[in-house]
Amino acid sequence: MPDPLHPDAPQTDPARSDALYDELLELALEAARRAGTLLRDGRPADLGVAATKSSPIDVVTEMDLASEKLITGFIGEHRPDDGFLGEEGASSDGTSGIRWVIDPVDGTVNYLYDLPAWSVSIAAEKDGEVVVGVVAAPMRGETCQAVVGRGAFNNGERLRHRPAPPLSQALIGTGFGYLAERRAGQAEVVRRLLPQVRDIRRGGSAAIDLCDVACGRLDAYYERGLNPWDLAAGDLIAREAGALTGGRPGKAVSQELTLAASPALFGQLQPLLDELGAWHD
Repeated sequence: MPDPLHPDAPQTDPARSDALYDELLELALEAARRAGTLLRDGRPADLGVAATKSSPIDVVTEMDLASEKLITGFIGEHRPDDGFLGEEGASSDGTSGIRWVIDPVDGTVNYLYDLPAWSVSIAAEKDGEVVVGVVAAPMRGETCQAVVGRGAFNNGERLRHRPAPPLSQALIGTGFGYLAERRAGQAEVVRRLLPQVRDIRRGGSAAIDLCDVACGRLDAYYERGLNPWDLAAGDLIAREAGALTGGRPGKAVSQELTLAASPALFGQLQPLLDELGAWHD
């Protein structure tokens, strides 16, 4: 139906969009499943000591690369004109208007130490907007997914964020960067925030933390320094579960700051984090 306010704007066929989003979701789910299986079953039992490599990090890097290659290869077979942006270097513009944003192992330190909180994060953008998101956490036996406008689900069960508690009773997730100067600044923010909330958790996978907000396992989550592949899928899943996401007041999520929370709590946390300087080192 033509838009009466913008009669000259190009019209989108809803059925065509639905079919496209269904296709993108199916590909993301299957790619995440395959990559998760590769990572779970291919992880050496002695990765912590990695006797056959110069360091355990070499093995983790190889698994990162193998996972990204599997994902881009699988999707590329089905949609050769799409673009890619991946943590491990996949970068192409494509010609279809679709770009895949991929974190082949989100939570690599957890993966290194055989902690279960690592994930495969795959999002699909259409003309710059994230329309599909999948976060698979194989060691938790969970796959969260969302399509824009259709809600969010975990293993087929619809997700809804937790109703906002008072700030003093809120359980907050966060994460820390790798640079010492940034970590020192983030520690100072935590020092000042902790007395004002129930407690703070550091899970180690931004994608899982965002999904945990969607699942109601966290009341809110914030972090500075996230890249597009860290947050693209999880941000959509959180929003489709009814949470609000954003950065500094008036800004969208970005490397500067990412915040996800139930709406009432979001309104309290965003100005507080801005005051505490969570957006700068």
